[in-house]
Amino acid sequence: MISPSSIDQVFETARVEEVIGDFVQLKKAGSNFKGLSPFSDERSPSFMVSPVKQIWKDFSTGKGGTAVSFLMEHEHFTYPEAIKYLAKKYNIEIEETEQSNEQKEQANERESLYLVSEFANTYFQNILQKTDQGKSIGLSYFKERGFTEETIKTFDLGYSLDEWQAFTDTALKQGYNIDYLEKTGLTIVKTDKRFDRFKGRVMFPIKSMSGRVLGFGGRILVADKKAAKYMNSPESDIYHKSKVLYGIYHAKQSIAKEDNCYLVEGYTDVIQFHQTGIKNVVSSSGTALTSEQIRLINRLTKNITVLFDGDAAGMRASLRGIDLILEQGMNVRVCGFPEGEDPDSFAKQNTLDELSQYLESNAKDFIQFKASILFEDTKNDPIKKAETVRDIVNSISKIPDRIKKEIYIQECARIMDISEGVLFSTLAQIDKKEAQEENKKNNNEKKAFEVIKQQSVEKVDVQYILERKIIEVLLLYGNKIEDFEDLILKENQKGELILEPVIHQAKVYEKIFLDLQDDEMEFTNAHFKTLYYTIIDRLNQDTNFELKTFINSVDTEMSNEITTILMEDERYALDDWNRMNIFPKEKINSVAQLVSETILSLRCYLIDQKVKEFQQETLENKKDSNRNILEEVKDYSGLKMLLSRKLSRVL
Repeated sequence: MISPSSIDQVFETARVEEVIGDFVQLKKAGSNFKGLSPFSDERSPSFMVSPVKQIWKDFSTGKGGTAVSFLMEHEHFTYPEAIKYLAKKYNIEIEETEQSNEQKEQANERESLYLVSEFANTYFQNILQKTDQGKSIGLSYFKERGFTEETIKTFDLGYSLDEWQAFTDTALKQGYNIDYLEKTGLTIVKTDKRFDRFKGRVMFPIKSMSGRVLGFGGRILVADKKAAKYMNSPESDIYHKSKVLYGIYHAKQSIAKEDNCYLVEGYTDVIQFHQTGIKNVVSSSGTALTSEQIRLINRLTKNITVLFDGDAAGMRASLRGIDLILEQGMNVRVCGFPEGEDPDSFAKQNTLDELSQYLESNAKDFIQFKASILFEDTKNDPIKKAETVRDIVNSISKIPDRIKKEIYIQECARIMDISEGVLFSTLAQIDKKEAQEENKKNNNEKKAFEVIKQQSVEKVDVQYILERKIIEVLLLYGNKIEDFEDLILKENQKGELILEPVIHQAKVYEKIFLDLQDDEMEFTNAHFKTLYYTIIDRLNQDTNFELKTFINSVDTEMSNEITTILMEDERYALDDWNRMNIFPKEKINSVAQLVSETILSLRCYLIDQKVKEFQQETLENKKDSNRNILEEVKDYSGLKMLLSRKLSRVL
């Protein structure tokens, strides 16, 4: 259990824009920040962060909340894990009791997989640093690779003893369940026998963007033809190879800062670059590059530089990944190393300045790289040259941006010494074929759209909008003290109804609650009604009401509703209307005026509904009693006229 005082300190310190900025590239949008949704595949930003309100909203999925809820959604943290993550980020010491074996058993499966992985990570590090076998074999290997003690600790490098079940036995003694050891792949279970998967290997923990251990890569150190040189954890509920990049946890801030990501192949490439001083580097961990991995980078930067080994296999691997990167609308450059060198060896032999200079001088645009590699093999063979040109144009066709496409076609024509007209014609053929496939795929969607188009436009639900506005005002200004102008209905000397203003001071939530109670106005929307009474109750009990604390204390459904309400007015910033000389009206400065106008508007609407009821009753009842109903209608209409004048409306 984490103490309440520690939780309070985390809430007070954590900044939502800083926390989310570690996972999403945020750009300033007025007083807010915007970025690509980390929960969906999109090219136009629909994700908004408000530093003032300390909340976020993803308009593409409807999710929203505070820094804590973001970590729970994005990283699948439990509430305590999110608090611990933030405490570590902001160097806050938290008070908590150690988990008992019973608590470990009670933890849900996903949490248990994380717990087992974290334990394994600590275990392998201890073996490396504190045992004779770990020091003489594992530590010696890392030192031979040129890794310093600091680097070894930064990347949590470890060693698994060359014994059949040393790790498994230790984990079981510590109270960890064999089922979770097997599901993470750390232990192989065969009937009544149990084996350590990574026996006799140096260990590279694979972490998520937030630093959670998802799985491991292990390298064998002895010559064994039957054993793979590198072995990764198998797929599990927490580890999906296609969605993970090795080194992303250590690289994320540098990637965003440098606005570029270096992509390499292996663990040691990442580590050696980082140690040399270039930290914006990640690896696909020995697997073929995937769209999910590229999108992970896309949250932080639009620029990728692919680094490959100076051999034919490395070049071919780089070529395969280029089209995938282009499809995501990203800018890609490619850089190779001298023959016989790879990123690891080259970084080890050069200083930071030398390495930086080499990368700057040798990184080529993808079309220059592809042309230079392929053209060398085809310059004396017209048929192969034609295939090469088509291959390059096919890559260009993957680019979503039409302007970039045209520029690359022009560049390709220059490099390959071929007319632009032929290349544009080839591109048009490829685009036409893809468009036909896309049209075929979208036929059902088009029909659905036509059906919707024919439907009548729904009427605006005025009461829904006003109830929503009341919730927003309570959340933003509930505890604020304002001077309110109340309207007392009186008769003047001529017997006419007039509204006499009376000034009094009150808290916003008190004013709203009393006005709604006096008029016996009830919320018609069930969600708003529950939210209204929850907020009123909290404001009544807590004089130091804080929005982010409140949002964290309610359930996910209510939290999403709150962030949707609070961020709706910020949605226009996603479209950058100011750049197009469209300036939305700023929110009203006077809170008292906003409250009064909202309540008066609701009163006018309800009076209008009452008048319509009376009119319907008059049509259905044709007897003399209609006279009383008409008197009621007259009185309500007069009251509405007075309220409308106060609102400066023309009836």
